[in-house]
Amino acid sequence: MWRVFRSANSVFWEGYDMKSRYVLFVGLSLAVLGAEVPDGVYARRASRGKGINLIIRADDIGSSHTANLACIRSYTEGIARSVEVMVPCAWFPEAVKMLNDNPALDVGVHVVLTSEWENIKWRPLTDSPSLTDADGYFYPTIGRRKNAPAGTALREANWKIEEIEKEMRAQIELAVRKIPHVSHLTCHMGCSGWDPKVKEIWDNLAKEYKLDISTSDYGVKRFPGYQKAGDKEERIRKFIEALEALKPGTYLFVEHPGLNTAEMHAIGHKGYYDVAEDRDAVTAVFTSDKVKKKIEELGIKLISYADLKKMNKR
Repeated sequence: MWRVFRSANSVFWEGYDMKSRYVLFVGLSLAVLGAEVPDGVYARRASRGKGINLIIRADDIGSSHTANLACIRSYTEGIARSVEVMVPCAWFPEAVKMLNDNPALDVGVHVVLTSEWENIKWRPLTDSPSLTDADGYFYPTIGRRKNAPAGTALREANWKIEEIEKEMRAQIELAVRKIPHVSHLTCHMGCSGWDPKVKEIWDNLAKEYKLDISTSDYGVKRFPGYQKAGDKEERIRKFIEALEALKPGTYLFVEHPGLNTAEMHAIGHKGYYDVAEDRDAVTAVFTSDKVKKKIEELGIKLISYADLKKMNKR
């Protein structure tokens, strides 16, 4: 580098004392070095903050002890920034404690009108017999699954809109009272829009409790993630590939963290009995060091539903 400056012309230095020459030399050296690494650290820094926002949403906290542990871990050790709480479930009280211990974790009320699993069930908070089966539990699904017997879908029951409104309101009010930092409303298994009257109730309640947010209105796109591909390592690889393919915009990825525990092995329904293995892999992706490193490297900003609301109020 010194030879470069000497070869220019010795006259260049005339009129400068030694201290001034040194300062000028250092400045010119840094300028040249910066120009010589366009594909290095400066270029990488310039690519950061290129306008990619990603919401990682962890669903079904409250549904089991294992789900509670996995959802919180996906936040404290991972990339989840919003979590959806199921109020009528048995493990809701524990979820309340965990969520209040993590007040920076964005929380949504995950309204429930169905109870899909075979070995664990939940009931309405309210006296709403039109929403329940003969045993008093929510029906397994909104619409009947293929090959499912009659009497397993809410849509086919003699449901009453006033009982749906009453139950939704009760779940929202309990969540707001127990978890003051809830920010939004989401639905479990499509319970919000399967009938125009239900959709109207849903929209009105969301606005009334100031929990309304429409990701489509904000131009949020679905992030493909790993498309249920293979084992943990395969999912991590696919997830990273999907991250690398993102273009500027805001994206949403929804999954259900779990762990490979005896409790979760007991949870399942026809066509989906590998819940423990499947959801343990979700947690592995959400807490993967490789995934976190790639998000940092690409300059992707992890945001929550609450952040999305703030961004669109500016």
